[in-house]
Amino acid sequence: MSGDIKSPVYRILAALLSYPEPQLCAALPEIRAAVAQSPDLDLAEIEVFLGVIDWMSTIPVLEWEALYVQTFDLNPDFDLHLTAHLCAEDDRSRGPALIRLATHYEAAGWTPLPTELPDYLPLVLEYAATLEEGAAREFLASAGEAIDLLNERLTQAVSPYAPLVRLTAQRGHDARRASIGEGCAL
Repeated sequence: MSGDIKSPVYRILAALLSYPEPQLCAALPEIRAAVAQSPDLDLAEIEVFLGVIDWMSTIPVLEWEALYVQTFDLNPDFDLHLTAHLCAEDDRSRGPALIRLATHYEAAGWTPLPTELPDYLPLVLEYAATLEEGAAREFLASAGEAIDLLNERLTQAVSPYAPLVRLTAQRGHDARRASIGEGCAL
């Protein structure tokens, strides 16, 4: 993915919401240090991050991998593809929404990995990391409805990932509402 990191908080969120690859497991101490020293986080946000990182650091890797798959890959209520929360499975507006989002990235000069759909939350957060803080919050606000639905569902399920999605939602709520498109767009 191209682009300089301007808002590292979103890169951290993207990493922690990604599948627990060996690189992520190995990077947890470094991520912990970055969170603890970040001037972009308030005390409550730091506590959220450190709580999740502590959980990730203590859970056996195979159990963590299984929980991730059960949560995000096998349960459509927790899908990390944001348009899945706004569009019915057979809704034809999802395709145009994905195209609008990909076009938005392209217009901004950002090239995501071609292996993910443009509405995949960790990818959305990677893009937000390339924006100035205010613009990143506005961009997240444009996906607010989908992030709020995901947050609500993960919170009700008492998922250990809920605090990360809640933090993402709160950062978007702090910005004025903006929209990339219409219908089930982000």
